[in-house]
Amino acid sequence: TMELKMRLCVALFSLSLCLLLMGHVRAQEDVDDMEMDVEDTIDYVQDEDVVTYKAPEPMGEHFFAESFDKGTLQGWVLSQAKKDGIDEDIAKYDGKWEVEEMQDSKLPGDKGLVLKSRAKHHAISALLLRPFTFDTKSLIIQYEVNFQTGIDCGGAYVKLLSQTPDLDLEEFVDKTPYTIMFGPDKCGEDYKLHFIFRHKNPKTGEFEEKHAKKPDADLRTYYTDKKTHLYTLVLNPDNSFEMLVDQTVVNSGSLLTDMTPAVNPPAEIEDPDDHKPEDWDERPKIQDPDAVKPEDWDEDAPAKIPDDDAVKPDGWLDDEPEYISDPDALKPDDWDEDMDGEWEAPQIPNSACETAPGCGAWERPTIDNPNYKGKWKPPMIDNPNYQGVWKPRKIPNPDFFEDLHPFRMTPFSAIGLELWSMSSDIFFDNFFISSDRNVAERWANDGWGLKKAAEGAAEPGLVNQMITAAEERPWLWIVYVLTVALPLVLIIVFCCTGKKSSAPATAAEYKKTDEPQPDVKEEAEEAAKEEETETKDEEDSSGEAEEAVENGDKDENASNEKSEEDILRRCRVPLLKRIPQHLSAPIPNPAQSSLPPLLLPLVPILVPMM
Repeated sequence: TMELKMRLCVALFSLSLCLLLMGHVRAQEDVDDMEMDVEDTIDYVQDEDVVTYKAPEPMGEHFFAESFDKGTLQGWVLSQAKKDGIDEDIAKYDGKWEVEEMQDSKLPGDKGLVLKSRAKHHAISALLLRPFTFDTKSLIIQYEVNFQTGIDCGGAYVKLLSQTPDLDLEEFVDKTPYTIMFGPDKCGEDYKLHFIFRHKNPKTGEFEEKHAKKPDADLRTYYTDKKTHLYTLVLNPDNSFEMLVDQTVVNSGSLLTDMTPAVNPPAEIEDPDDHKPEDWDERPKIQDPDAVKPEDWDEDAPAKIPDDDAVKPDGWLDDEPEYISDPDALKPDDWDEDMDGEWEAPQIPNSACETAPGCGAWERPTIDNPNYKGKWKPPMIDNPNYQGVWKPRKIPNPDFFEDLHPFRMTPFSAIGLELWSMSSDIFFDNFFISSDRNVAERWANDGWGLKKAAEGAAEPGLVNQMITAAEERPWLWIVYVLTVALPLVLIIVFCCTGKKSSAPATAAEYKKTDEPQPDVKEEAEEAAKEEETETKDEEDSSGEAEEAVENGDKDENASNEKSEEDILRRCRVPLLKRIPQHLSAPIPNPAQSSLPPLLLPLVPILVPMM
């Protein structure tokens, strides 16, 4: 049993070393891969050891591309208008915009558009290279956002401004007609990713906002991690849409079935002139009119009654009150009995009751009354006159229409940001509008991909990441402790515990009990004989081994060396090249082993590993 435990100890220790080394190698490979990715996308200035940034360039058909790396707002128009319906002090769109680098930029030279003011209305817009018309090609709009100081309440969404004859970017306000609104928005604990489009009613010509269903994904991280995230909206001519964050789909659906309110109204509606008849019975159950209260039903019986079997505890102080006036209390000097009434000392617990089971008049405790039935009510039965829940009749919807191509929206000719925010320093970058998804992805890789690689290279190590995650989710500490403690406990249990061979009792110890004392001399002789036999067997085995070497048994030696090399290569750790002789002894009978039954099936697996 002890030999088997030693084998398991060595196996567990070797396995732990293997896993540790493999984890270190894997982590090093990840670091090397990250460094290679960064080197592929970033040029290093060797003399100054500074990362240089190369602005993305659009490669293919596009309608708008802006990286702000020129350092100016050239092509953008600040709104000079005022918002209607609010106080004059905050009605003006006077929020500040700047083109600058991020506060904690990992790419010197990479600039973006920054919303600088808190609690201000902001509005800025720019014309597209040419208007976008919804026909047979998809629409892809994407841009980057970084909430550098977090976000309390505010939005970071964009509006695609509809092409109209009277579009004036200097008068850009919240009521300026837009075709699509898309992007993140947050207030309180409500994290949103908007996709709204304005649909034109083909019968009335009026526009109505259609909102995409709420994403199932948890969006909280994108607002709190202070990293740059890429927001992408894809609309296809087959009416399908996709919303992506960091090139991962977080919401998708169809313009026909996944918008609220629905694009197409119902073919039938409830008749507004239909009314429920006065005698319509909607009650599925009624009281049994033939039921009669039983004669022995006592409605006056109390719910609780005194316990007749209760006995007053011994030592109960009937004449002692539970509370007494504080004898040390004094009437305040400013006490006015005319104004405050007669002064009374405050009540304190009676010290005489501290050691007694109770004070004051003893009353029997109450128990549930077995005869209590409460107020009698007739039982409920099915209503024979039940007619179901009344609903107005259906009539054809006079406003019904069927638009099977809601993708064909109003063309748009400008992009704009019209925002109110309680947070400042919101960073926008790399706006791009195209009809080719491959072109858009190439632009994303050259812009956002570069930021991601640089931010990834600057991220803390695995241990710091684990600590940061545990600070946000304290329950992870339990996982970490169990992950580390469990292997250690297993190693200690199987390597450092077990039956200890009891040392021979001394003569004095035997004298203290009635246990018979063994014949020490006979045992010593038997032990000497066994030792002589083992020595002889070892000499015979050594002689046979030397004879095998002398006869040139090279194949067996080569096989053993190859086996050892395979073991070393698999584990990647320097194991002992020789195993102590006592470890190669025959495996004890599992039935006679003291190992837990669940570990016995592992013995045939672990022993060959040695």
